[in-house]
Amino acid sequence: MNHQHTPAQPGATNSTARRKRLIGAVIMVGFIGAFFLLREHWSHIAGYWPYLLLLACPLMHLFHGHGRHGSHSGGSGQK
Repeated sequence: MNHQHTPAQPGATNSTARRKRLIGAVIMVGFIGAFFLLREHWSHIAGYWPYLLLLACPLMHLFHGHGRHGSHSGGSGQK
């Protein structure tokens, strides 16, 4: 049984690597842009930190989802 294994699409691995590089570059440019935006407007943003902290509590309760990591109902000895 002598036969050659060829990939279905020879350029598929090359385009996937390019796509990953492009996505990584876009993410890095986004981080750099966010850094400079925050740096320039920090005095405007700093006044909202107490309100953002208070807003984080209900958002954590809303998005946490009690059924994912184990439910609160049930006894301590039940499995």
